[in-house]
Amino acid sequence: MQDRYCVIMAGGIGSRFWPLSRTGHPKQFLDILGTGKSLLRQTYDRFKIICPEENIIIVTSESYTDLVQEQIPGIKPRQIIAEPQRRNTAPCVAYACNKIYALDREANIVVTPSDHLIKDEPSFIKSIGSALEFTKKKNALVTLGIRPDRPDTGYGYIQFREDGSTEMLHIRPVKTFTEKPNEEMAKFFIRSGDFLWNSGIFIWNAKAILRAFEEYLPEVATLFKDGANIYNTPEEAEFIRKAYSQCKNISIDYGIMEKAKNVYVLASDFGWSDLGTWTSLYEHLPHDANGNAVTGNHAMLDDTKNCIINIPKDKLAVIKGLEDFIVVEAENILLICPKSQEQEIRQLVSDVKVKKGEKFT
Repeated sequence: MQDRYCVIMAGGIGSRFWPLSRTGHPKQFLDILGTGKSLLRQTYDRFKIICPEENIIIVTSESYTDLVQEQIPGIKPRQIIAEPQRRNTAPCVAYACNKIYALDREANIVVTPSDHLIKDEPSFIKSIGSALEFTKKKNALVTLGIRPDRPDTGYGYIQFREDGSTEMLHIRPVKTFTEKPNEEMAKFFIRSGDFLWNSGIFIWNAKAILRAFEEYLPEVATLFKDGANIYNTPEEAEFIRKAYSQCKNISIDYGIMEKAKNVYVLASDFGWSDLGTWTSLYEHLPHDANGNAVTGNHAMLDDTKNCIINIPKDKLAVIKGLEDFIVVEAENILLICPKSQEQEIRQLVSDVKVKKGEKFT
């Protein structure tokens, strides 16, 4: 257990959950499920069962370190990695895994987003444990794949090879990665039976991932490898500031996982959602007799069906004649958007920023 580490990526701004999620207080720090805990806190508590608590590392923006400390009291400063700039997931992983490798060359690492829903935690913990057993002694990069139950166009897909043999039969070599497909293609994936949703949760040992960086992203590898003797010292912050200023913006999926030859997927089923959109949240909230998911104490609905409505507890909202809409008010900002057009919310936030200023985003 002592060689197990978890890296929680918590630096995103969650713009698709605007206006509830804002740049100053994004969705990973919100209790959007009404559990009494933020998504970040739930993720942290989940991984305390999998690895020593002191081996959990949270990577976030410099501007969110106070929020992390507020939501996880007692966390040590060395467990918080503060990124000076947003540079996507590949630099985030390179930084965290180099830092861990400097402490423990036998480190076996899980990298996970901070804002996912996991309904069946015992099954999740079992899946992560199986993957960690596999990667402990192998030069392998493993991702968790979720068995799909519908042709969802909001997720990326992973195709596995049936002919690949491993000592663990449920871990199979990856054949292809596919970005979010159209509906026709998603239905084909479901019928084929050899595609899984890409969860964005990765497992590997430190040596394997650093070797992959050297092969597939050598410029990123060199930037962070140069800090081998600086990590976990007072000079680290200045070194990282310089490295990030020179580092390109690239995802770990595109930069490494889609190119590497030693990628495997573990087919899993533990009630997963990436909670990436208002509609994905809608699926996991209680509904009234008309299919509405309502958060707020004073919503009056008439002839309104299949909507997700989130308003402050002290506000009165009277809504009539809407069907399949998103209605959200937060901090005096009101969003009314058809559920079918929620993929445009990110662009709407950009438009607001340009036309009305950053204070509204």
